[in-house]
Amino acid sequence: MTVQAATSIPLLTVLCSGLTGALSFADEGSLIAENAKVEKLAGGFQFTEGPACSANGSVYFSDIPNSRIHKWSVEGRLTTFRENSERANGLFFDKQGNLLACEGGSRRLTSIAPDGKVTVLADNYAGKKLNSPNDLWIHPSGGVYLSDPRYGNQDGIEQDGFHVFYLPPGGTALVKVIGDLVRPNGVVGTKDGKRLYITDEKDGKTYVYNIQADGSLTDRSLIVEKGSDGMTLDEKGNLYLTNGSVWVHAPDGQPLAEIKLPEKAANVCFGGKEHTTLFITARTGFYSILMSVRGQ
Repeated sequence: MTVQAATSIPLLTVLCSGLTGALSFADEGSLIAENAKVEKLAGGFQFTEGPACSANGSVYFSDIPNSRIHKWSVEGRLTTFRENSERANGLFFDKQGNLLACEGGSRRLTSIAPDGKVTVLADNYAGKKLNSPNDLWIHPSGGVYLSDPRYGNQDGIEQDGFHVFYLPPGGTALVKVIGDLVRPNGVVGTKDGKRLYITDEKDGKTYVYNIQADGSLTDRSLIVEKGSDGMTLDEKGNLYLTNGSVWVHAPDGQPLAEIKLPEKAANVCFGGKEHTTLFITARTGFYSILMSVRGQ
């Protein structure tokens, strides 16, 4: 892996009334910090994914083919957090500071303690191995939502499809909460724990569900006619999708902005000391841009 010097990439457009034009920072409600540009923080990876923000604002992300998890500190220093990560993909921190990881290689969901100890949280549904856990989100109650598609080689699949599962707080058995999507991928929920967004990457649609007290999902609604890989939300409830570029949509699904990069975006999260930096994993690179909004 080669760490490259940061570079600025002025590749930002805003969508308004169906038209694409230059961003005006005088526009009310601008999402991007004044004069901000996309910066390449590091490169030389094989496929970056799964950015997750820790309590102090540092961001951890996966390099799937190299089976590593890296850390980008709030001081701007890149280190390797874990070798032999079992091709970890999606990552998310719980309230105790454990890093939960979707291990696609070992087909399981694990929790990595601050001291490095790894605990398996789930590796099967109804006695059959998971396909390849991809992305996750932790509900304020501690329950975990997990997407389980499979990309590439389809050998050894035991499940009857690509589903979304829920692991109740303190539970050991997964519950299937969505079974009718073609290939679910990105998962993110609102801070209040009331709504869950799921993207069907294969079918090119992103949905929002109401979360019930038992973790089940109801009242599915199509929010954006666009698929995505990873996703995140900001403090205003705007939804950030990764589909080539990073696309920002209002809570009602209306398009707000497109953030372009020199590589295809795979996932996003807010981080940094003030939680106002948008970090983007995009194929061989790791990028950021300073926003005028905070992550949720």
